[in-house]
Amino acid sequence: MNADAFKRAAAARAVDFVRPGMRLGLGTGSTARLFVELLGERVRNGLDIVAVPTSDATEADARRCGIRLTRLAETPELDLTVDGADEIGPGLALIKGGGGALLREKIVAGASARMIVIADESKWVAHLGRFPLPVEVAPFGAEATRRAVAKTVARIQAPGEMRLRTGQDGHAFVTDGGHWIIDAQLGRIDDPRMMAHALADVPGVMEHGLFIDLAHMAILAGPDGVRIVER
Repeated sequence: MNADAFKRAAAARAVDFVRPGMRLGLGTGSTARLFVELLGERVRNGLDIVAVPTSDATEADARRCGIRLTRLAETPELDLTVDGADEIGPGLALIKGGGGALLREKIVAGASARMIVIADESKWVAHLGRFPLPVEVAPFGAEATRRAVAKTVARIQAPGEMRLRTGQDGHAFVTDGGHWIIDAQLGRIDDPRMMAHALADVPGVMEHGLFIDLAHMAILAGPDGVRIVER
């Protein structure tokens, strides 16, 4: 089995936690897309749920799969969010945002009673940080914000390179919310909770990709099968 097969196995297990009448948050990314497709199969077979997508891409996937959608303005409290992650560390602390939807993903996760994160086994790590930490920033003053983020990191641990994410056209990558992303190449985050609080205080930072105390369960699939880790 390859990584895509493991992702599908994790997504399939997560679908088992969906119950009729649930209000769901739908994550963004390759693993979350597989969950949406499998959920759509259940919906076409009669499962009655309603869902909030975390990105324009997920919204398009969900509509294609026949999933009934709502928005947080109409459904501000959700029962369950299912999403992927770029890294899953101790205590189910996460790095998310490789797909650029971290702000909406965090808002939806925070509005949910429970969050399940699904991934292939390679995303399980002893320390967060090998995957670059996304920091979503306002375009206005982005360079000043990048410098402030670098100084904030340096007060906590060894600093790393701060790269403005670009798209295929070479210009700044723009999120669905109209923001830019700085990817912090840290190698290792010694204290994710402290880093999360510090970055949140930097003017110009709209959100960061550290998800602390949001995931309740991780479903991981690998060569030895599917395992569940709970917080």
